[in-house]
Order: sequence, then structure tokens, then C-alpha cells
Amino acid sequence: MEENEALEFKRSTSELKEAIISIVAILNKHQNGKLIFGVKNDGIVIGQHITENTLRKVSKAISDHIEPKLYPIIRKQKISNEECIVIEFQGQDIPYYAYGRAYKRVADEDRLMSAKEIEKLILEKNKEKLRWDSEVCKEAKLTDISSKRLKWFLKEAGHEYHSVKNSLDKLGLLKAGKLLNTAVILFGKKSQQLFPNAKLRCAAFATTTTSLIVDRQEFEGDLFYLIDKAEEYILKNIHIGMRVEGMRRIDIPEIDKDAFREAIINAFCHRDYYERDSVNIAVFKDRLEVRSPGGLYGGLTIEQIKNKMVSRRRNEEIADMFHEVHFVEKWGRGISLILDKEPDADFEVVAGIFVTTFKRKHYVSSPAQMTVEKTKVEKFGEKFGEKFGENELKVIVLLKHNSKITVLELAGKVGITTRGIEKILQRLKEKSIIKRIGPVRGGHWEVIG
Repeated sequence: MEENEALEFKRSTSELKEAIISIVAILNKHQNGKLIFGVKNDGIVIGQHITENTLRKVSKAISDHIEPKLYPIIRKQKISNEECIVIEFQGQDIPYYAYGRAYKRVADEDRLMSAKEIEKLILEKNKEKLRWDSEVCKEAKLTDISSKRLKWFLKEAGHEYHSVKNSLDKLGLLKAGKLLNTAVILFGKKSQQLFPNAKLRCAAFATTTTSLIVDRQEFEGDLFYLIDKAEEYILKNIHIGMRVEGMRRIDIPEIDKDAFREAIINAFCHRDYYERDSVNIAVFKDRLEVRSPGGLYGGLTIEQIKNKMVSRRRNEEIADMFHEVHFVEKWGRGISLILDKEPDADFEVVAGIFVTTFKRKHYVSSPAQMTVEKTKVEKFGEKFGEKFGENELKVIVLLKHNSKITVLELAGKVGITTRGIEKILQRLKEKSIIKRIGPVRGGHWEVIG
């Protein structure tokens, strides 16, 4: 036998005070556990002399010195032919205190908890009662609900519309006639007036860092509107390829649309709405990040959501409404879907923010890759009897990878001023190496040959 976070050994009842502390520490970590008197901490069974008075003494100590009250199973048991006392205990009324102080189990040690840890434990205990999405929005009235948005939702979900009040009541979004937060943030005419975090922030950057912003936008409104805007912003700021099927042109984004849409929906579905921060979209030259405040919920880890296909829903009401219109499934398959479409997608929690990252396929990521591309362009230049300078080569490579790249983006990538880029573009146009198709806004570059 070995000690662990839920199992503690004591040589004898002479260590009764330490045993009381261990019981409390285990309860505060796991809500159940076992303690055995008559075993050394290395697992060697030595037993001890036990009388009825010994068992009463143990029971009284637990009753007198643990709060809230605990009612464990205490019994004599032979282990390796030695008499031992086995105590099995469980309790959900955390935090528990031993001699007026709270402890927490860390490996096989009992550590005194700080005030901050106790506060966190109490909040965790009451999380089911403190769900933001099931709370009443005291300031909201039925006239704050958009009947147009509600009718759209009911049609998508296959339900009939009768009136705002009747429909919301059938959806379970009223409590004693009052609107729940979920009703307002999904169907509100101006959700942001009641919830400042009913917001989406988007930015596109010229490089792989936040040093140079090329575009920044903010959107406010109900969650369905914000999800659509997030999708539109991403499609506007990543590369779109195409294929032809019959007489139809099919657009193909460099990042699978279903994958990043799932990440967007997850961000709004599972975020912490007690946080004032917004869902953020960041488009870098090499990647797309979807950031959701609140981190993972219910003690889940990155490994579990990736490999076990399990989920814990922070916002049950919002998740149920999204399920009604087929935005999410109840089986926690969102991460699996993302990885199926984009196997290189990555997930991490940074400072309480859950980040989903997608690699951009058109990014020239390494010096070796750039060298290969330069060689191709050099050979291409030989057709024209041209020998390009280093910056000209970089510009041509970048134009071949992204025909809609801007002068500002080129400057950030090449590492020279925008004026220098304009001079290079002009020289390349004069030599008929490149040409501009369409206007400055909305047009694109074409590398000839």
C-alpha cells in the first residue's frame, strides 16, 4: 500500500490530531477518502491495540474538531493479520475546517489553505447556483427582446411563435415572469446596453506579433450577430482559394470554415460572462487565434478535451439554445470536429483565457522555405534576363503567396518602409513582372509567368 491524495496512514491514535487535519485536507480536495491507523507512512502494517473506548475516542475527536459536521464510517479491520482502524469518509459541504483552520491535500501532504484558496473553493462549490446564464436580468423588460430575432430562432429550431412572452416561457428563459440573462444576450434588441461584454473585438496584424496592426474592428449585439461577424472578419482577412465543380466556383478558405466557426461558437458558448472581457479574434501572418475569457470549466484539462471527447458546460442555458438551432451538440464533439478538419489546431489556456490557434497554410514560415521560393523566383527571372535584388525577391515571393497583400503588410514582412515597397512595385510593374488587377481597394496583384 502507498499513501496518495485520498489515502492517509497513521502509526496509531497517538497521531489523532494529525489524522483530523488529514481528513479535512482530503475532503477539501476530493470530497471522499480513507484513513488507516496502524500503518506507517511507508505502507508497512504494524497494527495497534484497539478497544471500544479507542473507537469512541476517534469518533468524538472527529465530531468535536471538524466543521461542518462529518459522519464517517469507523471500524476495526484486520490488515496483514494486524488490527487496524479504518475510517472512510465523504462530504460535499466544503470547505471543511480542522481545529478552526482549512487544509488542502497536495500529493500526500496536508497544506494550510490561504484565504484566496478558501474563497475559490466556496465559489467552486456554489458554481451551479451561480450560473450567469440562468440568473434573472433585473433591468430587462419584454420590450427589450427582438421579436424578429426570436422568430428566426424558433423557425430554425422548428418551433411555432405565438408571442414573445409565451415563446420565451416555453424555451425556459423566464423565471417568475422575469427574463433570464440568456434571453437578453441571445434575443435582445441592444444586448450591449445591459451587458457591456456582449462584444467582439477583432484585429489583423502585419506580422507574427502584435507590433503592427493593419485593421481593428469592434462589434456589439446579440450572440448570433457576433458569431456571424466573427466568421465574416476571418474570411475577409485570410486567403481564399477556389476550385471549380461543373459550372460553379467553390471558394476554399486556407483554414477550414467549419473548424474556425466551431471555435467561434465554442468561444461564445463556454466563455465566462462574469468577466468583462470580450471574445477576441486575432489574425496574424502565420496563424488565427480565437480567444475566449474564462479558461476551461469544471477542472477539465487540454489533454482531456482533445483525447477523451468530454466537455463541461459553463453556460447550460446558452448551450441548450445553441443546440436547438444545431450550433452545438450535447456530446462535446466540438474539439473533435475542429481537429478532424484542422489536425494542426492547438489549444491552450493563457492567464485564464482559452485560446484556439489555427495555422495559416500560405505563410512562408522558415528561412529554408523562403530560400526555396527565392530559387524558384530567380529561375523565373532568368526568363526575362533579370537578376532581382533581395527585397525584390521577397516582394515577388509574398505576392505569389498572397495576391491581396497590402503595401503596409509588405513593408512589415520585408522590413522596409512603405515608400520603399512602392518603389519596388513600380519597378516590377515597369518590367512587366507584375501587374495590378482591379482598383487599389478590392483588387489584387498578379505575378506574370
